[in-house]
Amino acid sequence: MNNEFHHRWVLASHNIPKAEELRAMLSPFKVQLNTLTELNIVKVPDESGNTFRENALIKAKAAWSSTGLQALADDSGLEVDALGGLPGVHTARFAGVDATDQENVQLLLKQLSNQENRKARFVCVLCLWDGSLANYWEGKVEGKILMAPRGLNGFGYDPVFEAEEIPGKSLAELEPQMKNKISHRAAAVQSMLASLDSI
Repeated sequence: MNNEFHHRWVLASHNIPKAEELRAMLSPFKVQLNTLTELNIVKVPDESGNTFRENALIKAKAAWSSTGLQALADDSGLEVDALGGLPGVHTARFAGVDATDQENVQLLLKQLSNQENRKARFVCVLCLWDGSLANYWEGKVEGKILMAPRGLNGFGYDPVFEAEEIPGKSLAELEPQMKNKISHRAAAVQSMLASLDSI
């Protein structure tokens, strides 16, 4: 392992933007994070869990089994109050298994078209699996769904989500450094980093 790093983990994901966010957050803590793509692993498990925690564990176990490395999995999603918590664990495939980010956003806006209550939150659950023990950390960011997409940064539902901490801008209108300070993923990572020494 590169001497610059103290840990080498596999990220149980092919999502490059997600990996870049996590690498930026983990960089001060000497964690080398390799994606499944970088390790030439194509197969991914079915995310059959009913909660973010269950899905994170499924993904972490599969990545560990394929690589033998400690596996970090991130299962995250959007919960919209007016939709009873949906899309929830179906966030990435809200408009279908192969749906694009734009298609998911369009369906969300359509389902909220007659709703005054646009309160929502992003939730992130991180799971680190070492082959025998799972550790979990959770982060949330409260906010609301905008009437239309705004901004070119970020990914997923970022263009239609406005965080309470920074009113007036969607997450996609924020610079990555600012988003990484307030996001649900950032909150989960900060919780994780506070306990790394004890893992």
